[in-house]
Amino acid sequence: MSIAGTSLEVMAVAVTAALGAQLLKCGVNLVFQKPVDFRLLVHTGGMPSSHSALVASVATSVGLIDGYRSTTFAVAFALAAIVMYDAAGLRRAAGKMAGILNRITEDLYIHRPDHVPDRLRELLGHTPVEVIAGAVFGVLIAYAYHIQLSGS
Repeated sequence: MSIAGTSLEVMAVAVTAALGAQLLKCGVNLVFQKPVDFRLLVHTGGMPSSHSALVASVATSVGLIDGYRSTTFAVAFALAAIVMYDAAGLRRAAGKMAGILNRITEDLYIHRPDHVPDRLRELLGHTPVEVIAGAVFGVLIAYAYHIQLSGS
C-alpha cells in the first residue's frame, strides 16, 4: 500500500519534520554549546523551531497533494501562520516574562535561598530566525517526501 498522495503522507511528513528538527536542535547545540543535551529533544525553544517545521511541512504537503488553490491548503496555511506567529511572538514574550519573574523571586528570597520556589522555564519561544529556519526545514522535508513517494 502506497501512502503517496494520502493523509498518511501528510502525517509521515509532519512526524519526520518535527522529530528531525528536534534532532537538528541537538546537533546545533552540540556545535555551538558543546555539551550534549538530550533534554532538547523534548523541550521547546531553540534552533530550529520544531513547531514551525511541523506546520510548514503539513501545509506544504497538503499543497503538493491537494493543490495550492485548495481549501485544505488555505486552512493548513492559516494554521501554520498562527503557530509560527505565536512561537516568535506570544511564547517568546512569555519566556522573557518568566526570566524577569525568576530574577524578582531570587531578589525577594536573597536572605532565604532555601525557600526560593522552582524557577519558571524561560526558553519557551523562538527568535524569528529560528522560526524561519524551522519553516524552511519543514518545507524541504515535505518536498523530499513527496518527490520520493511520487517517483518524480
